[in-house]
Amino acid sequence: MKSKSEEMLFKERQRIQSLKEYEYQAYKEGYKYIAGIDEAGRGPIAGPVTAAAVILPPDFFLTGVDDSKKLSPAKRIKLVDEIKRQAVSWSVAFVYPSYIEKVNILNATREAMKLAVKALSPLPLLLLIDALKLPDLDIKQRPIIKGDSKSISIACASILAKVERDWAMESFDLLYPGYKLSKHKGYATKEHLAALMKKGPSVIHRVSFEPVKSMVDDKQPGLFGYNA
Repeated sequence: MKSKSEEMLFKERQRIQSLKEYEYQAYKEGYKYIAGIDEAGRGPIAGPVTAAAVILPPDFFLTGVDDSKKLSPAKRIKLVDEIKRQAVSWSVAFVYPSYIEKVNILNATREAMKLAVKALSPLPLLLLIDALKLPDLDIKQRPIIKGDSKSISIACASILAKVERDWAMESFDLLYPGYKLSKHKGYATKEHLAALMKKGPSVIHRVSFEPVKSMVDDKQPGLFGYNA
């Protein structure tokens, strides 16, 4: 009879196996290097959009891996080092507000994903992507709706992207104090909006996103400007 810990490990192995179905199918089709791609930070009103790409070995196993949104910050941080250690290759790319304003957030997200893919070595033969397709990238692609909860490669990419973006926002908190960026990571919380009304937008705020856009469009001369 299995102990409780053995039973839990057995169930976790089954769960991880089910997360590998897309990868196993790709291996059967002859793809040796398969990259999972995901992003973090499409919704905030400040900071970069971040994409991660990761190629895992076929025997990859790590308890607790899941869609990053289902994990606590402490759990994500615990997992991220082991994902990096076990990965065949991993990369993270950031696209900042100045570029987001030029091309819009969807295209900026695609650009971050393409940069992350191109930084991998070896280059993948197949991309498993959370919901999107990447034009102008000559690599076979399979968009998967809610892929971060269906593919282990995408789940690991989602953890990498989220953790790396959180760390970036904590650094920006030191450069642009007063907004508490390390706390809300650039999302439009009540606290963030109150600081924004008081201080005005910084150079890492997205001026095409509301309510920043209205604040910039409607501001009176001398009321506030961009904080460097």
